[in-house]
Amino acid sequence: MRIIGLDVGEKRIGVAKADSGTRIAIPVGFILVDGSEWQEIARIARMNNTDWFVLGLPRSNDGNETAQSMYVRNFAKILVEKIPNAKIRFQDESLTSVEAESRLKQRKKEYEKGEIDAEAASIILQDFMENFRATEINAEGSAQDSSAKTEVNTVQQVAQNAASIAKKEMNKATLEAKKAKMKTKKALGWFVIPPVLIVVILLGITAVLKYRDHVRAEREAEYARQEAEMKAETFDFTIVPGETIFDVKEKLIKHGYTSEEVDAGFAADYDFDFLKERPAGASLEGYLYPETHNYYADASVQDVITKYLEGMQTVIQENNLRERYREQGLSLYEGITLASVVQKEAVPGEQATVAQVFLSRLGLGWKMGSDVTVSYALDVVDPNREIYRDNSTALTIDSCYNTRLYTGLPCGPISNPGLSSLMAVAEPSDSSYLYFLTGDDGMMYYSYTEYEHNQNAILHCRELCNISL
Repeated sequence: MRIIGLDVGEKRIGVAKADSGTRIAIPVGFILVDGSEWQEIARIARMNNTDWFVLGLPRSNDGNETAQSMYVRNFAKILVEKIPNAKIRFQDESLTSVEAESRLKQRKKEYEKGEIDAEAASIILQDFMENFRATEINAEGSAQDSSAKTEVNTVQQVAQNAASIAKKEMNKATLEAKKAKMKTKKALGWFVIPPVLIVVILLGITAVLKYRDHVRAEREAEYARQEAEMKAETFDFTIVPGETIFDVKEKLIKHGYTSEEVDAGFAADYDFDFLKERPAGASLEGYLYPETHNYYADASVQDVITKYLEGMQTVIQENNLRERYREQGLSLYEGITLASVVQKEAVPGEQATVAQVFLSRLGLGWKMGSDVTVSYALDVVDPNREIYRDNSTALTIDSCYNTRLYTGLPCGPISNPGLSSLMAVAEPSDSSYLYFLTGDDGMMYYSYTEYEHNQNAILHCRELCNISL
């Protein structure tokens, strides 16, 4: 079973991991404290298939808790709220970062502050593992003692057998000493150790030392492997809110993937429950949650896509989007579809009101009347605008995405929405507008009637409202 160690700081969080079988803590990196740390910790927990965390609890030199201790305890409370099944253990620590930096210096390599935090996390986790009792985990039903299921290695057996023999010989020597009925006893008497017992003790000590050397060698080998992985060539890939699958495919090809690899990656099957709720034949449009991820240089297109789908899965679960969209009369697929339109239509800070306008129009049975859905329809059938060369013709395109022509939602998402647009559909504003437009000044103007809407267009949208679709 994996356990995650965290060295919690106000700017960075060092991360380490250990297996309850080997009990060797390994530093794996650090997380910046910028608001996304909870999502990243949850991702690391999922990758390691664990909900166990060990947090370093700072103490002063005299053993008392400090203000930083309270910070860590508050951090733990939030962590349990973000990951409801999280099991937290605290490990007392003092001057761990100093020891971590000393270790890194001894390795004679350049290092960053984040590496100190990661090394500190491994020290904290190792201290915990050395006092770790597998039965404690068994009591909570989280894991079984792996040592009861695996064969004890040869070195451990030697140590255990030697200790057993030594105990028997000690008992024998004590019994013989009593039978001798020594008449003189001193506070510190001489005790003659039988030669065989000396040999047994020496064998036991040798076995224990060999076992410690074996564990140290394993730890150093694992650390070297982790270090080699961190030095491997990597690259960042970013999806921006509002980008479409067409945009993402183009960026992947520019990065160096072939068009065949990209097409195969988007055509592959991905095992996520929320994807099963899409209509048959639906693409991944709308489901690639926008953010930046880091990948190894040999990552496949499927590897790239999987991380973005994992991000969407986390957002759906953490924000209970299924239920909240249901309260708006929408399925998850419909909610994401509407959020993708809001993403393209609204300027920052206006998503909730734009969502309200569309929900109101849908509730009245009106057409949504969104130009961005028409633009997406053109991207699907005429990306170079060779057929539909002017807006009046484009508005007549016979497509299930054309909400200027057909009532209801478009037949699927038209972009990959960010969190603010996804949440706007779950929590629309309490206004009652029926029209909106974005003016040439970048401001949004709302109205209740078509007349007011037309007036707003005349006053505020002389150029933007005439841009080609």
